[in-house]
Amino acid sequence: MKIILGSGSVGRKQVLEKLGYDFTVVTADIDEKAIRHKDPAVLTVQLAHAKADTILQTIPNDTAALVITADQVVWYNNEIVEKPESPEEARMRLRSYATEPPETVSAVVVTNVLTGKRVEGVDRARVIFDLIPDAVVEQLIAEGNIFRAAGGFIIEDPLLAPYVRAVDGEPHSV
Repeated sequence: MKIILGSGSVGRKQVLEKLGYDFTVVTADIDEKAIRHKDPAVLTVQLAHAKADTILQTIPNDTAALVITADQVVWYNNEIVEKPESPEEARMRLRSYATEPPETVSAVVVTNVLTGKRVEGVDRARVIFDLIPDAVVEQLIAEGNIFRAAGGFIIEDPLLAPYVRAVDGEPHSV
């Protein structure tokens, strides 16, 4: 059975590659800001379903394939935090994480194209950071990768990894 990863996320691609799966990447062009919900678990599931709906429109119904879509937000100080939209926002977030650990909320939806059956799951992981020095924050901003990540952080980033004290949950979920 063919596997279609409905995401352009480098991290999601790496997870499937590490597991040894052969897959195709197809991205869904949806307006994520048009889908809103106060509960981060509900929001991420809704976004993952919306991505699946869009991708399924491009695949013939008789295709033996699984479509895997996902979304992630960060829950921080009782609010949903997505990708930073400016250096100022990224700076503020990264500097504050040592005082209040952010929690990633990730949803995955797997759709069987032939049967239309879908399964979904949500996972949470809390990231405990040490204080990130201003020079590192500025380097991360200049590098730019954090602007593609929920909450503005990638725990595997060589610049940031030394400041990740612990992950309460599955690190692959982050």
